[in-house]
Amino acid sequence: MDAAVGALDGIVTTDLQATGIPGAAVAVVYRGRVVYAKGFGVRQVGRPEAVDADTVFQVASVSKAIAGTVIGSAVTQKRAAWTDTIASRLPGWTLSDPSVGATATVADMLAHRSGLPESQYSTDILEDLGYSQQDILARQRLLPLDPFRVSYGYTNYGLTSGAEAAAAAAGVGWADLAQQQIFGPLGMTSSSYRYADLATRPDRAALHKREANGSWTPSLTFDVDSQAPAGGASTSVNDLAKWMTMLLADGKNGAAIVIDDANLNQIWGPQVVREPNEKVGGSFAFYGEGWNVDRDSSDRLVVNHSGAFQTGSGTNVQLIPSEQLGIVTLTNGTPVGLPEAINKRFVDQVENGRQSLDWLAEYRKAFATLSAPVDPTDYTVPAPQVTPPQAPTAYVGTWRSDFWGDLVVTAAPDGTLSFVVGPERQQYALAHYTGDTFWFTPRGESAFGNSGVVFAGPQLTVNAWNEIPGLGVFRKVG
Repeated sequence: MDAAVGALDGIVTTDLQATGIPGAAVAVVYRGRVVYAKGFGVRQVGRPEAVDADTVFQVASVSKAIAGTVIGSAVTQKRAAWTDTIASRLPGWTLSDPSVGATATVADMLAHRSGLPESQYSTDILEDLGYSQQDILARQRLLPLDPFRVSYGYTNYGLTSGAEAAAAAAGVGWADLAQQQIFGPLGMTSSSYRYADLATRPDRAALHKREANGSWTPSLTFDVDSQAPAGGASTSVNDLAKWMTMLLADGKNGAAIVIDDANLNQIWGPQVVREPNEKVGGSFAFYGEGWNVDRDSSDRLVVNHSGAFQTGSGTNVQLIPSEQLGIVTLTNGTPVGLPEAINKRFVDQVENGRQSLDWLAEYRKAFATLSAPVDPTDYTVPAPQVTPPQAPTAYVGTWRSDFWGDLVVTAAPDGTLSFVVGPERQQYALAHYTGDTFWFTPRGESAFGNSGVVFAGPQLTVNAWNEIPGLGVFRKVG
């Protein structure tokens, strides 16, 4: 262990330089002690302030792991129940199958086993378009469902539904529940699920998005309160070290029981198969309540979670409870697998005294596939055969989707087209590709590449919003 901890400075420095990400912070807990907590690089490009162990990061989906423990603590204190149905706590909430909508519980939603499809292609885009949490949770009823309680679909707003229901059972808002159950009792004074709290932190890391030319665009205004339980936590590695210490002490903070054994087992138990085995005798991967749940080559329980904002955050936490060992890495750049690689290299060093694989290269390959565009056509290259469009009047009008709302296409005096969509009436220019196909550049956290817009008589299809077949289809109403 001492040798592995001693190697961490070199591991982090090397991988940080290899990726060019501006800053990182790492903490390690072992047998009840914080044995490492350190920052590297800068909080914001173009400024001199260094990252330290108290620097507050937006941790993206590591928020889900924290959320699981918030609810586990609330259930321990009988303020909520895993078996509470969402419909009983959030009036009017339902899903496209009314029986599933009436039956789905807090446990189902935290484990991503409601049958909802991945939110990257649906409800996350609604957030980009400016819809409120209330609107987004309600529109989940319009999504198709996979089989209930046997299908895994990673969904930010599904998990948010479960967490908000638990908070409603406790009679408080989500951010207050987290403060009362975890952040306050553990002395995590720099942690919150409110963007307004993050905005006041003096020692704060900016997000950084990597542009096509390799430069970094910093952001201090990325507000994800609408999906706070799934992605809205902000914290430091020093605070997270307190949280890991509690978890690795079987849910105890000194003599106080924060999460009892039954609820720790619920959180880290295999609630749904995340990845089926690829061959007979192979291993499965599971999801618990806000956590990835796995077994390593020594058949030890390993629980972990990553977080990723394309706007500029990559995070990972990994715990091996039987060894009382935990590591967390937070970074402030577009995710490329850096925190996962650092944590895996450290564990490799603990177990084998060396790096058995080029983990950064492996994770870089995996993350490259996550940012692939939904619409594979390269619209910046002319179509193989270009045919002229119809007159602008063939496209102008109001096109309606129950899920996305109205999309209104207008033409400028010179005939160029644009559209507005969403409650903020975001405007997008349409460029002609060929025939009745145009294209635009989506904006927001869930925007990956350009998207075609295909007009076909009374229907219009936005390709980037049609990964779930039929969801991206609009009908002309005026």
